[in-house]
Amino acid sequence: MSQPTIPKGTRDFGPAQMAKRSFIFDTIKSVFQQFGFQPLETPTMENLSVLMGKYGEEGDQLLFKILNSGDFLKETDEDDFRGGSKKMASKIAEKGLRYDLTVPFARYVAMNRHTLVFPFRRYQIQPVWRADRPQKGRYREFYQCDADVVGTDSLLCEAEIVLVLNQVLGRLGIRNYAIKVNNRKILTGIAETVGAAGKEADLAVAIDKLDKIGREKVEQELAERGFPAEAIRRMEPFFAMDGEAHEQLEQLQNLFGNSQTGRQGLAELIEVLRLVEVSGLADSHLQFDVTLARGLSYYTGAIFEVKAGGVQIGSISGGGRYDNLTGAFGVPGLSGVGISFGVDRICDVMEELGFFPKKDTISTQILLVHFDAETRDYGLPLLRQLREAGINAEMYPDLAKLKKQLDYADRKGIPFVIVIGTDEMATGRLAFKNMATGQQNLRTMEEIIGQVSI
Repeated sequence: MSQPTIPKGTRDFGPAQMAKRSFIFDTIKSVFQQFGFQPLETPTMENLSVLMGKYGEEGDQLLFKILNSGDFLKETDEDDFRGGSKKMASKIAEKGLRYDLTVPFARYVAMNRHTLVFPFRRYQIQPVWRADRPQKGRYREFYQCDADVVGTDSLLCEAEIVLVLNQVLGRLGIRNYAIKVNNRKILTGIAETVGAAGKEADLAVAIDKLDKIGREKVEQELAERGFPAEAIRRMEPFFAMDGEAHEQLEQLQNLFGNSQTGRQGLAELIEVLRLVEVSGLADSHLQFDVTLARGLSYYTGAIFEVKAGGVQIGSISGGGRYDNLTGAFGVPGLSGVGISFGVDRICDVMEELGFFPKKDTISTQILLVHFDAETRDYGLPLLRQLREAGINAEMYPDLAKLKKQLDYADRKGIPFVIVIGTDEMATGRLAFKNMATGQQNLRTMEEIIGQVSI
């Protein structure tokens, strides 16, 4: 009999991992709610007509497509087989697993626009799927935690994205990180300035890989995408930019000759930085990166990407402004901006750096142990009393030796044990044991609840 396996790029999460992930989910959710975002969920699968064409050429190739039910080949013929995978896919698959949460959100807004209050602020915490090559920090199934505001052009929303990022990462205990920021209009300005107007989408796809494949291969890809050699050469000043954010922005002012779009992007970014500063945030962790592109084609304004220091893991958060994503669904003119946290990568970062608080990996706080059926029955009302006091508690279910019950508590990491014997039943004072120190004292239930609830 073959051993069961799971698909590459997916994982099981046991109780210990789930406790850590829940800590991240709860932290992010609490910040989202603090900033006025409302919860939303959308289906696991979407019609491919909703998903296709929203993520750029490379993103579309990473969509997991779902075969049509029943005889999925009934609508095909020999010409379809000869036409290749793209032509065949449209005949045998009408649905796909969602690639991200932003496009389904845009679809939801378009379908429910008459009942929503704009600006509409929503958060969404659900898994997404990408047919990518699995590697460290990159999975085929992973969770995203998104927060978006749609229905306003105000740059205050971009500034609040920065505040959300700092608040979440601070609460998670991550202190060493950089929030890289750019504006897609600046990339358009670069394309126009170097003589490659209209090719900003190709520029974004290629330059987005700079930290993965290096400048030489990026230039090679630009050439393959039709950029003239002179245009690539004229990008040198942009690649060579350095210094603090305000210094780089001054350099851009001089580089953007007559590109009105580039200057607009520059003005928007300067205003976002000003609003963040006015908010009073002591250290925003913001870094301007003129080569930051974010590969998704729907971004039109500010773009963000967050990387943690001290670990070799990709970005843990990203997002940006999209001016007309709902236009693809027949509702033009609704601008939005949002951020997405990659929980799986954040979990990897915190695991590697040892940032998880120990108490949040413990489920049960107290185990009630007993000697026989009589002491077990005596403990049942006590168990209910603990739970009603908000203390996670359980009772060992079997009539087993004391050592076995204590071993169970030790292996499960339960910090406290209440031992119920005949003396405890007679006096009402319970043997309360600290499993870490081995210290044991007699306590009333009220005293135990008061100590554990601190």
